[in-house]
Amino acid sequence: MKKRVLETRKLTLLALLIALVVVFTRFLSYEDQFLRISFTFIPESVMGVLFGPLWTGIGSAIADAVGVILFPKTGAYFPGFTLNAIITGGIYGFFYYRKELTWLRVFIATLLVTGIVHLFLTPLWLGLMYGVDLANIAWWIPRIIKNSIFFPVQVVGTYLIGTKLPYKQFLSKLTTSYK
Repeated sequence: MKKRVLETRKLTLLALLIALVVVFTRFLSYEDQFLRISFTFIPESVMGVLFGPLWTGIGSAIADAVGVILFPKTGAYFPGFTLNAIITGGIYGFFYYRKELTWLRVFIATLLVTGIVHLFLTPLWLGLMYGVDLANIAWWIPRIIKNSIFFPVQVVGTYLIGTKLPYKQFLSKLTTSYK
């Protein structure tokens, strides 16, 4: 019986993707106290394709913690956002790992991340942190506009990157079988 092991090369790739999430979040994004626009879905989706829900969730959580510690932008560390990262990574890993990326699969994964994380949990955490009145429609308008515009960008971007990425070759090169 052959046993699959996680090698140093695979861990190095995971670390590189974690670093990309940190860079995309902290340097290549627009962020204010209540709204962030970034392309972190790209390295997170690649992590999901290559590593599955567990490692993608862990990697996303590490990226969140490292980003807040090294580059604090809008405030102190809040564990709710780390939970968001774990959930996001878990969803991407669940829908993309060892599966063909189809439009439907990418659409559902993006819809779940948008609905659960961006439109439910993030406002909840911001309400707890800053005392935001979640019943105020003026607070929701930028969030709804951002997610309405960004949702198709995420779906198309994830699908195109996921279908062009030779992830099967990556996995076969990064993981060695041992007896």
